[in-house]
Amino acid sequence: MEMGWDADAFGEQAGDRAVNWNVPPGSHPWLMHRFGDGKHHIDMVNWGYRPSWAADKGIQIAINARLEKAATGPYFRSLFKSGRAIVPADGWYEWTGAAGKKQPWYIRQKNDRPMFMAAITNYRPDKALSEGAGFVIVTAAAEGGLVDVHDRRPVVFAADDAALWMDNGLPPEQAEQLARSLSLPPDAFEWHEVSKDVNKVGANDAHLIAPLS
Repeated sequence: MEMGWDADAFGEQAGDRAVNWNVPPGSHPWLMHRFGDGKHHIDMVNWGYRPSWAADKGIQIAINARLEKAATGPYFRSLFKSGRAIVPADGWYEWTGAAGKKQPWYIRQKNDRPMFMAAITNYRPDKALSEGAGFVIVTAAAEGGLVDVHDRRPVVFAADDAALWMDNGLPPEQAEQLARSLSLPPDAFEWHEVSKDVNKVGANDAHLIAPLS
């Protein structure tokens, strides 16, 4: 792997390693982490998080966490402190336009290298999963040309900085600064319109990321 991890050494929790072109919230993508023993692990974890007190208040399940609030806000503070992990990906989708007519876009690195998205989670491999357990993607302001597609973007690291992010011995203040100063800038990415088939449940093949002719 790009980060030097031996994917063949991962345990059964790695699950199905088939290529997935359409990963929606509520699914179980790969989550890279070093929880517990400090060794490399990758497990399939639910994309979405809601603590029990939020469920009692009818608050919707979160799929993203704003970097500006994640480190100190009560909803995500404990996850940011000791639950930092990475979601590997080749790109992500955003949508523009009015409701009912939204146009999907696919965003990837210009160099077409793998992405390492910052995530925070309450998942632990040695503990039973509670209702609402899972991860969220940490986001920052889009800036630059990406603003034309969406006002937010995932915090994406290069491989070395992704390894630092997963060091949960790093104080939250330093982890926040890492995300602010060393995440890939907006001009590292390119984007193009793609088929609206990506909106269809169950659609999952390579044409979903192909540029529209």
